[in-house]
Amino acid sequence: MKVVKFGGTSLADGTQLKRVFDIINSDVDRKVVVVSAPGKRFQDDIKVTDLLLQYAQATIDDTDTKEIIQEIKQRYHAIADYFQMPHEHLTQIDAQIDHLSQKHYRSFDYLKAAFAAHGEYLNAQLIAKVFTHLGMPAKFIDPKDAGLLVNDRPLSASLESSSYQKIAQLDLSTSERLIIPGFFGYTARGDIATFSRGGSDITGAIMARGLNADLYENFTDVSAIYAVNPNIISNPLPIHHMSYDEMRELSYAGFAVFHDEAIIPAIQGGIHINIKNTNAPDEPGTFIVPPTEVRHTKAVTGIASSNRFAALYLHRYLLNREVGFTLKILEILKRHNVSYEHMPSGIDDLTIIFDKSLLVQEQIDGMIADITEEIKPDTLKWLPNYSIIMIVGEGMRNRVGALTEIVSPLSKQGISLQMVNQGASEISIMLGIQPDLSDKAVSAIYNQVFTD
Repeated sequence: MKVVKFGGTSLADGTQLKRVFDIINSDVDRKVVVVSAPGKRFQDDIKVTDLLLQYAQATIDDTDTKEIIQEIKQRYHAIADYFQMPHEHLTQIDAQIDHLSQKHYRSFDYLKAAFAAHGEYLNAQLIAKVFTHLGMPAKFIDPKDAGLLVNDRPLSASLESSSYQKIAQLDLSTSERLIIPGFFGYTARGDIATFSRGGSDITGAIMARGLNADLYENFTDVSAIYAVNPNIISNPLPIHHMSYDEMRELSYAGFAVFHDEAIIPAIQGGIHINIKNTNAPDEPGTFIVPPTEVRHTKAVTGIASSNRFAALYLHRYLLNREVGFTLKILEILKRHNVSYEHMPSGIDDLTIIFDKSLLVQEQIDGMIADITEEIKPDTLKWLPNYSIIMIVGEGMRNRVGALTEIVSPLSKQGISLQMVNQGASEISIMLGIQPDLSDKAVSAIYNQVFTD
């Protein structure tokens, strides 16, 4: 049995959904289908999830919502019209869109979560109707009925481990395909809470683990995961097989094809993942598997980069001699509810790297003020724009000269590094660099390790 997940571009309109239908219909093992909200139909289009978030904000601001409601409804109606479905099939979906702004929510965050989740929630209902209309029996499954219980964090929920027992009880014995909305679950109080953005990947992995699937197929708009961003390197090498850990490291550092948190349920369940292209479903795609099943011919599997970071640089002589120094820093971060990504250090200096999308200015100002007062550093610099390049490969384990091979082309290009850190797992090397030099550095490294 296979669990199959389709992303927003695969479900953006009727033409794309017909391709999805053909893919599901071609393989009886594709029993459970996890779906995203309709994505962009063209370059400047708006995702349905973003329309719903606009609707949420208008509701919070108590401004007119008629126009945005109509735009959201039209997206679902256009898909139904493509398949010549009677309009009465959309009556319930229309009513749910109207009702969103009339419900009571515990907080604005829970309101935003409920609105955003309805992109997937309504699309799963519609897709079940379309599949049945086309002659393939399908059943919509609410995540509540599937057993997806999450913790009480409305916009960044995590699954409660007890959910897997309930998921395992889903009846797969009928001929119906089960259509499940991705991206969200329910709290113990019955409120909708979403995973982080892109969380339909997480739902797919959860369902695959809970149902002990033979394979988790994740359909997107590319034919493989590539060794580097195709926007930086033209026609980069595809990755045919990679390990769970490699995918997680690369996803974290900028590979947008697959959500890094979605790897965890797959690892826990030992589920193989296959990334495939909805528009070219016969191509093999990329398999993500346990490390023991990967044989690498090169030291490096992939190179990722991201500019979403910021950094705090601190210098003070003999800080390495002070017992409890790092603890003081961590207590200040906790006080301001700030999480950090990395903290490389030397004998007299330390750099704390943050995901700036998780910070607000008030937290930054408070954190810097407290560190200045309590730590009394000789130098303290806030770097609001910081880029990280991650070079990842199982083949780098115990490989002599791996770091030299990666750093030497940067020296030749006159590119200086702000930070170098090798992960304890020995499969990744992280470089900190100025954002305006990031693409140039990625190109230099790729040309060194892949084209030499």
